Amino acid sequence: MSAAPVEKAAGRTGAAYAPGRTLPLRVEIVRQFKRRRTLVMFGLLLALPWILVAAFSLGPAPAQNSLRLSDLATQGGLNFAAFTLSVSATLLLVVAVALFCGDTVASEANWSSLRYLLAAPVPRDRLLRQKLVVALGYSTAAVVSLPLMALLAGTVAFGWNDIRLPGTGELVPASAVLPRFGIVIGYALVSQLVVAALAFLLSVSTDSPLGAVGGAVGLVIVSNILQAVEALGGIREFLPTFWNAAWTDALMPELDWSGMIKGASLSVTYAAILIALAFRRFRRKDVVS
Repeated sequence: MSAAPVEKAAGRTGAAYAPGRTLPLRVEIVRQFKRRRTLVMFGLLLALPWILVAAFSLGPAPAQNSLRLSDLATQGGLNFAAFTLSVSATLLLVVAVALFCGDTVASEANWSSLRYLLAAPVPRDRLLRQKLVVALGYSTAAVVSLPLMALLAGTVAFGWNDIRLPGTGELVPASAVLPRFGIVIGYALVSQLVVAALAFLLSVSTDSPLGAVGGAVGLVIVSNILQAVEALGGIREFLPTFWNAAWTDALMPELDWSGMIKGASLSVTYAAILIALAFRRFRRKDVVS
């Protein structure tokens, strides 16, 4: 074969290659959706509100004069959704976010397919960016789907009533609280950014998906333990989980933004630093698996 056709073929191949078109988002979205852990996690998140409805229906009636959030859960759909979010935000949603963001790169390394993706060739920054976008997308869907399903399940089971505030027992019109429920979900999502970013950093640093997921969940556990140590004083306000429950301020008669602003600022700052470290680590990593 003469050199001319070879050069023309190489030229056509080189012209066809566009780094910006490698690993399209739709491909990564479908790949992650077909993963068994994705289907199982979403199945659990969507089933949990109905499991709680069954538990409240089969269990004894709550105390009439109690003002605890758990005892007010059967007062209506909004109360039930608030209760479901409060009991799931500290663990179940943490595990879901850590799973989607911690498994995404580490699983490729564990399967020895990461080096083949880079040999495609997919630029390292693009590969990491595409995986991060998809992981955050699934994390967002997880955090949003649980309270929305809880709102539906609670309304079907307990009716659509005004929300009764824990602690004071004050009634707030449902029409006034419903728009604020979007703020509640949004803040719950922002507060999980630290978990997502740490899990992603660990995912590019290890070949063990379980280690990446477990490390992010462990951070939350340690932070919650330290949060209970009052001797730390004001230092506790810099813990990544200290402001996680600030979303309850959105359900008060007078909306208070102060706690949510502090919590969101802290979460976004930590997340930005951790994600930057993840990209820096991956650019210099010697990928052998």
